[in-house]
Amino acid sequence: MLRWCRFRLVFFMAFGMASANQLRAQKAPESPSPTAQGSALFVSNCAACHGSDGRGGERAPDIATVSEIQDLPNSDLEEIIRNGISGAGMPAFNSLSPEDIKGVVAYLRILQGMGSVSKLPGNPYAGEVLFFGKARCSSCHMVYGKGGFIAADLTHYGIDKTASQIRNIITDPDEYLPSSRPVTIVTRDGQKITGMIRNNDNFNISIQTMDGSFHFFQKAYLKQIHFDYHSLMPGNYSSTLNDREINDLISYLMNVGGGGTHDPGQSHLKFSEPR
Repeated sequence: MLRWCRFRLVFFMAFGMASANQLRAQKAPESPSPTAQGSALFVSNCAACHGSDGRGGERAPDIATVSEIQDLPNSDLEEIIRNGISGAGMPAFNSLSPEDIKGVVAYLRILQGMGSVSKLPGNPYAGEVLFFGKARCSSCHMVYGKGGFIAADLTHYGIDKTASQIRNIITDPDEYLPSSRPVTIVTRDGQKITGMIRNNDNFNISIQTMDGSFHFFQKAYLKQIHFDYHSLMPGNYSSTLNDREINDLISYLMNVGGGGTHDPGQSHLKFSEPR
């Protein structure tokens, strides 16, 4: 009798454990996070045309790094996804729920480098003063339509860059030469013209000089074309700017690009508002 009772006890304990495990197995899986949901929806609905990284493909344009897309408010992006763009090949995804569309936009912002906020190493307001003043960055670079145009527009430069990456470029620009290299043209009469290559083929070359002027040459009539492997950007910022000033400059570039935090109450200077 005792043996039978023990058998029944072991049997019901095993049955209870099996039932509990079965209930756990049948438990509904946890809902994916909004970011994961947005990623999955982007891959299934958008990536075939815009690419898995949003940087465009054969069928659709870059929507990750193009400033015109980055500057659109979330509400406009949601409307485009919902209603499409007639005549532009962008279909309407009105079958997606409003929450799904918001998830797609949120994931797109991550692809654009706006999904996380980094702590700025310095003061972006002091950095703006440096950019347009002592550091003379604006002699070559433009931010929000203000500054030079011989070098890259830095309006959204800080979106996908870390503070250390920007610091390395500021302090050692020769290590990060742009695809458009500096060049010095020597004409047959000995005139030297230095600028950035804007077009270069077997017969012609065009360059843009620091004053913004374009110069077009037939190579057959040139004495020398010297491609410079040094950046036009000053290589002595490590000595002309102190560590605090470099941090301020980095913070300005990250802030205007939307990659960092700032307190609008610190200064009268106006920055683009975070979305």
